[in-house]
Amino acid sequence: MQRLRLKADGRIVELRDGQECPLVPTASVAPAPTGPVEVRDLRRRADLTQQEFAAKLGVPVETIRNWEQGKRMPRGPARALLTVIAHAPDAAFAALAKA
Repeated sequence: MQRLRLKADGRIVELRDGQECPLVPTASVAPAPTGPVEVRDLRRRADLTQQEFAAKLGVPVETIRNWEQGKRMPRGPARALLTVIAHAPDAAFAALAKA
């Protein structure tokens, strides 16, 4: 069984014999959203306004605007969450709705 870990910077690593090994992404896996265009595209693919997206993520709408305008970049847990949303948006939003 393959054991994976999502790192705070958005990387996914495989755990082998107690060591973290970079997971080679397949063509079907979306890259981590790292810039304003990627965050905007992710939000648009989810068919959400900035206000709706911010509410689902539990962040101020200004944060979403800053990410989309390139004034700030998602870091740490926010980047990890965006990576999960990029890979499995329905599951991520369902889990966030329960929190």
